Amino acid sequence: MINQARVKRGTYFDSITLMRVARSLQTLAGVEDAALLMATPANLQLLKEVGLAPFSGIAEAPDADDVLMVVRASDEAHAEAALAEAEARLLPARETRMASPGESEAYHARQPHSLEEAHQRQPLASIAVISVPGSYAALEAQQALLAGLHVFLFSDNVDIADEVALKGLGQERGLLVMGPDCGTARLNGVNLGFANVVPGGPVGLVGASGTGMQQVMCLLAQAGYGISQAIGCGGRDLSSEVGAITTLQGLRLLQEDPETRVIVLISKPPARAVASRVLEYAASRNKPVVVIFVGAEPGAWQQQSGQQIFLAHTLTEAARMAVEICETGLAAAATISQPVREESAVPLTGQPPYLAALFSGGTLCDEALHLWGNQLGPFYSNIPCNPNWKYQAGEQRPGHYALDLGADEYTQGRPHPMIDPEARLKYLRVAANQPEIGVIFLDIVLGYCAHPDPANVYAPVIHEFLQQARQAGRELHVVVSLCGTEDDPQRLSRQEMKLREAGAEIYLSNAEAAVHCLELLRGSQDGRRGE
Repeated sequence: MINQARVKRGTYFDSITLMRVARSLQTLAGVEDAALLMATPANLQLLKEVGLAPFSGIAEAPDADDVLMVVRASDEAHAEAALAEAEARLLPARETRMASPGESEAYHARQPHSLEEAHQRQPLASIAVISVPGSYAALEAQQALLAGLHVFLFSDNVDIADEVALKGLGQERGLLVMGPDCGTARLNGVNLGFANVVPGGPVGLVGASGTGMQQVMCLLAQAGYGISQAIGCGGRDLSSEVGAITTLQGLRLLQEDPETRVIVLISKPPARAVASRVLEYAASRNKPVVVIFVGAEPGAWQQQSGQQIFLAHTLTEAARMAVEICETGLAAAATISQPVREESAVPLTGQPPYLAALFSGGTLCDEALHLWGNQLGPFYSNIPCNPNWKYQAGEQRPGHYALDLGADEYTQGRPHPMIDPEARLKYLRVAANQPEIGVIFLDIVLGYCAHPDPANVYAPVIHEFLQQARQAGRELHVVVSLCGTEDDPQRLSRQEMKLREAGAEIYLSNAEAAVHCLELLRGSQDGRRGE
């Protein structure tokens, strides 16, 4: 086998186009694997980790503004044929369509070429959805705000100074800036970004966390409750630099919304001063607010809880508290908070079997890392609880690890793993082939914009890896945190059935799935001690 590459210098293609072409190459004779991506440092490192580097065929190293095409093929002839096919497939993508001149003109006539033109065609529009490369996103968002539009900014890799400026401009004009890197919102019954099909109802969400919002929305739907509004803020909104501008706007809007009876506020660990300001505002209003700062100890803000503020330990607990408030009032919700008591258990040893966790949702990764806490010793991650446990791309250290593959460094120039499983499948193969790994953890998130049938992709691979482990006399478990609803396009029950048939252990609560991993590891180590 050889790895052969070509570069298209100074060229940009969207990640979905590159993904589709790469998949088409994998079906060609003599081709074992293929990747088309922008040549960012993170993507170059990914190629090394999955065996597509080093490669030959290019004289000078590519840079982040170049498209890199790499194939792993049986010989040079098959590799060159695949790369030629890739270039041929990218050409019509660049030209938009291979069509007759008249047809092409008609196609372009239907498509606005700027935000300004789109707004002229839709003068009643009130929100702009922006998903362009991060270096262009701030300018587009500014134009939308100046045109009087709220902004749903899906783009990531936006400078934080630009975020502060955009949100300040939006605040001055009474407009929301949801993002950057805002994955989820549901406004007046319309889903934006990654979102699940849930009913309308009395619970309003404000979230600096896309997958955190999705987890709560899905758990509420499974309990028979729906959403009034879900306002995304972008993951950095509660940082000291941004100061919760969109979060405070969202809380005010939900407090004034007659359809909202209970508010759930979701964020990764916020800056302490910012969190205190947000909680002080929430406590001064008249609607109950359930607060989950994922990965942070609620005790840090216990003094600010009271009649209207309820602090949850997990996303699952936050959903349960919101249900309790809707059903029986505030008093019942005050009694439901019961922290996961893994801290009181005897810590696991730092010896194998180890846990490898591969996440598409950053907040779900944060929650799991917090629950695993000190029970597993050093836990390496690109978003670690302990800065000494920072995972450096490409390093190989024995121990437990959890990767947030939806983080900015993994999505530059390639689709989010909720859209395209390819990158995570490569990491999954690496983990399954490590004999010291005893448990593999995956989160699979359903809904709009996500992969249309993730179980169809993951189930055969999971079955293969579990079968290989059994044949080698190795104990291996695959635990899946499955987030979705029965009305999602992928259908929750269908996805669950396929994954269970493949041998995966399925939980609809991310927190419960994380605790189950501890139980599996503890059982394995107890079993070894008893031998």
